[in-house]
Amino acid sequence: MAEAQRVEIGFEGGQVVSARLAEDDLKDLRKQLEKGGWHDLHTEDGVISLYLGKIAFLRIASGASRVGFGSVE
Repeated sequence: MAEAQRVEIGFEGGQVVSARLAEDDLKDLRKQLEKGGWHDLHTEDGVISLYLGKIAFLRIASGASRVGFGSVE
């Protein structure tokens, strides 16, 4: 799988699923959200079947990860 991004998928009711998605899979998910219905999402860990009508938000990590304490000058 190409370089993956961390994505959180939030549902009506408050549940959140985290997954790592390749850029093409993320683009495909965003297109499919407009259509609704069921969608098989291919992740690094396997396939997640989603009912798109219940998704409330997508949170996509910025890509910049921070580890440790303090700041670098």
